[in-house]
Amino acid sequence: MNALKYMARIDDDILLISPSVIEPIQLLKVGYLGNENPRLHTDEVLIALAISSATNPLAKLILEQLPKLENSEAHSSVILSMVDIGIFRQLGVNITCEPTYQNKGLFHR
Repeated sequence: MNALKYMARIDDDILLISPSVIEPIQLLKVGYLGNENPRLHTDEVLIALAISSATNPLAKLILEQLPKLENSEAHSSVILSMVDIGIFRQLGVNITCEPTYQNKGLFHR
């Protein structure tokens, strides 16, 4: 999101996705689908951004920046989920990460 804001020349302090869009997604994940972590994966953030673009022209501007991410480089301080890796691959972003899991669980998928 930070790279997209930079490309669109949108101040980093501006919220593009309203909490009123994010909260129902988190409720669905934790309250109804049994997930323990309310964190949104990259695809869920992009869907929330797309929904927000219906009423927020800045969110629409950010979506229009997505093709510009192709052939860019990104780095994560933790091992990303397969969902997140897949989204970065679809966007054409070359991603690297530290060999550290986000949580201390014994098993990882």
